Amino acid sequence: MHDTTALLIELGAIILVLGLLGRLAGRVGFSPIPLYLLAGLAFGHGGILPLEASEEFVATGAEIGVILLLLLLGLEYSASELVTSLKTQYPSGAVDFALNAAPGAATALLLGWGPVAAVALAGVTWISSSGVIAKVLGDLRRLGNRETPVILGILVLEDLSMALYLPILTALLAGVSLAGGAVTLLIALGTVGAVLYVALRHGRLISRAVSSDNAEMLLLVVLGLTLLVAGIAQRLQVSAAVGAFLVGIALSGEVAEGASSLLTPLRDLFAAVFFVFFGLHTDPADIPPVLLPALALATVTALTKIATGYWAAGRAGISAKGRWRAGGTLVARGEFSIVIAGLAVGVEPRIGPLATAYVLILVVMGPLAARWTEPLARRLAPGRTRSAPPVPVTPAEPAEAVHASR
Repeated sequence: MHDTTALLIELGAIILVLGLLGRLAGRVGFSPIPLYLLAGLAFGHGGILPLEASEEFVATGAEIGVILLLLLLGLEYSASELVTSLKTQYPSGAVDFALNAAPGAATALLLGWGPVAAVALAGVTWISSSGVIAKVLGDLRRLGNRETPVILGILVLEDLSMALYLPILTALLAGVSLAGGAVTLLIALGTVGAVLYVALRHGRLISRAVSSDNAEMLLLVVLGLTLLVAGIAQRLQVSAAVGAFLVGIALSGEVAEGASSLLTPLRDLFAAVFFVFFGLHTDPADIPPVLLPALALATVTALTKIATGYWAAGRAGISAKGRWRAGGTLVARGEFSIVIAGLAVGVEPRIGPLATAYVLILVVMGPLAARWTEPLARRLAPGRTRSAPPVPVTPAEPAEAVHASR
């Protein structure tokens, strides 16, 4: 009874603090992610108020948070949209990977962390935050802008790339041999290909089987199916998060919309718990020594993301102003960087403090870069940022942008 009482008190305190921090972040117009990370640092080992009774429960909640993040992301895309994005945006995705993964890998090698940590830190610096960027686009009323489909196309490719990257990283972290790693990659490719094929050919049948007019039944079936598939995927070393993402892709239409509205509050709750959990396992005393490397890495990768967006938008024929806006919008890092770092801390514990400091810097810098990159570029080089005549936006563009913006 005593343990249960302590568990309830600690969980209640955590959730209440998260709610207050989220409200504060909303009022100042920033993502709550850095505040959640700071809360985890305060509650964790070496913090102001270490937790004991609820630590195991929070760890399980964090796993569910990652699964729900990927499920909701998959529900926003259809298989046909993913295939179209692959066909049209793959050069931009390749440039995005080359410019933004390389600084992370180089930093890990320079710090002497080894090749496995280099692969992990490359992922941390590569992936932009879908959640933060979607919020920024909405707050700045840019969902109908011409550069927005380019931004969303890059994010879709990053998200899809996670279906291949996470199994490879998981295999490397587990110390699997080259042959074992090749088998894991083949399983991941086969799984992704099979799900995309089934979703394209039989997506309506799957959605019809899951569909229910009863909100309670729909919630239970979708959540149960997702957890089951995530567990099977984890057993196959494909990653539970990827399994959840593929379930989301397989569902479409009214089922996807209904499940998304039902699961969004759960995702927000458990995702917040995930960020707290990551902070819990990072000693605040470990962060000051990595602040300078984190700041240097954040500066370099902010510039490489701006270059990525500028190049991709230019390839789409967008004016200089729109190119700068696209680049600035992509700067934010967040949930996936923390997910990747959380997987890697068992092999290289120092990646946790560095990733925490790095995300804290860029999740704050991201909205500022989205707002000020284009005006700053126009002020510094007015002749080069003169816009082409405005192109009318069709009524369909904002709706498509809203759909794809998570």
